[in-house]
Amino acid sequence: MMKAATADGVPVPEATDLDLVARHRYGDQRAFEEIYQRYATMVYNLCLRLSRNADQASDLSQEVFLRIFRHLGKFRGGSSLKTWIYRVTLNHCRSRLGRKRPLSLSLTGADGETVHEIPDPRRNPEDRAMAESQGRLVEAALAMLPHRFREAVTLRDLEDLSYQEIAEILRVRIGTVRSRIARGRERLRVVLESGELSPEELSS
Repeated sequence: MMKAATADGVPVPEATDLDLVARHRYGDQRAFEEIYQRYATMVYNLCLRLSRNADQASDLSQEVFLRIFRHLGKFRGGSSLKTWIYRVTLNHCRSRLGRKRPLSLSLTGADGETVHEIPDPRRNPEDRAMAESQGRLVEAALAMLPHRFREAVTLRDLEDLSYQEIAEILRVRIGTVRSRIARGRERLRVVLESGELSPEELSS
């Protein structure tokens, strides 16, 4: 990917993640700033989906990047930097959120808007209200799944990661990832079809 150009207009290749890690290791502060710019939105979105709270997600994101800054020098490229950052984020959220509340998922993006549905101007208000209601229902149902299923489902269906990437993040075999996703989706279907979600769960 080309990002900049020299004075005579020759394109300059964008630094790879490994280039940035190496520069960070040698004390280049701008290298970490570029890593932050590349992955800040990704980290925040995952924190938001796991915490379901924008303020908490912001705090978690800052803590995650502090951990990344402290440990980036130990990254040796056994996986992609993206996968490694996902793993750091997931592990930190497990630790912090596990002390206060069960891990849960939110279908929201960095701006706080729901991401399960792209607004369609052709839909009338009644249709949009129904879609939002369905989104809240799915969100509440996801929060009821065991964490190993929630994590697999969110990484696949919300973060759109490959089975290989999820396996590397969770440090399990691809077959285990496929099983967790299938079982998570099935449990989600059962919860949604049971009609047992309470108003409190829908509004939490």
